[in-house]
Amino acid sequence: MSYMAPIPKAKSIAIRPRDQRFSREPLARPWWLNGDPVATAFYNAMSVSFPVGEAFFVETLRHFKADAPPKLKAEIEAFIKQEVAHSREHLGLNRRIVEAGYEIKALEDRPAQRIALLREKGPIAGLVGTMALEHITAIFAYEVLANPHHMHGADPEIAQLWRWHCLEEIEHKSVAFDAWLSVTGDWSRWRRWWTRSMVMVFITRRFLYDRLCGMLELLRQDGLSGPRILIAVFWFSLARPGMVRHIFQGWASYFKPGFHPWDHDDRHLIEKAANV
Repeated sequence: MSYMAPIPKAKSIAIRPRDQRFSREPLARPWWLNGDPVATAFYNAMSVSFPVGEAFFVETLRHFKADAPPKLKAEIEAFIKQEVAHSREHLGLNRRIVEAGYEIKALEDRPAQRIALLREKGPIAGLVGTMALEHITAIFAYEVLANPHHMHGADPEIAQLWRWHCLEEIEHKSVAFDAWLSVTGDWSRWRRWWTRSMVMVFITRRFLYDRLCGMLELLRQDGLSGPRILIAVFWFSLARPGMVRHIFQGWASYFKPGFHPWDHDDRHLIEKAANV
């Protein structure tokens, strides 16, 4: 694979893997986020989906590393190190979730099935899918770090795990995108824009549906189900604290012609989170 295009707009930022490790002890309380079952289910459903997704991201970027120019190759190497550590620590958290009494196999199987279908379409499809998911993760990470109330009342160490993960997601948020720009250097701007936009719509619909199903399943295992719980889940997502509502603008920016992840310069949050 030849790399044909220069990478525009990329900021000069060091991607620094931080090999942090977190507790493997049983959860002090199953609803570790302020005693709130809905908020806890949201983050648990996200955590369960991460290891299989991040393994795929690593596989995808590794495929393009050998022929990358030196700067991008170094960034891919750092990206891989960060994602491997994220997978390891979320596997640790997921085991604690299981030990707290939850069955998560169905939640793990759903993203695995989605990724298997994406993998069948080849490396470029894997890269554009990775790029879309990395953008979703980055805008989620921005919201978590920019608004500390999301972790108010959380188990302190689990909150730190999320802050560590989020700051590194911001740090490497353009790596997949820059690889995409390089390997599609002979594509027209229209073809690039149309491909990444359509894939983002496809990925987003399934991502939101899968996380909703995951939340509802975890809540069902808590003995919480029915219309009132469904309303509570949508209230959490769209009203207060409104994670989905808050990240909508960042999500929509992806569709702007000429978009680059560092159009939104949120490097200040990396230092802020690292010093908490």
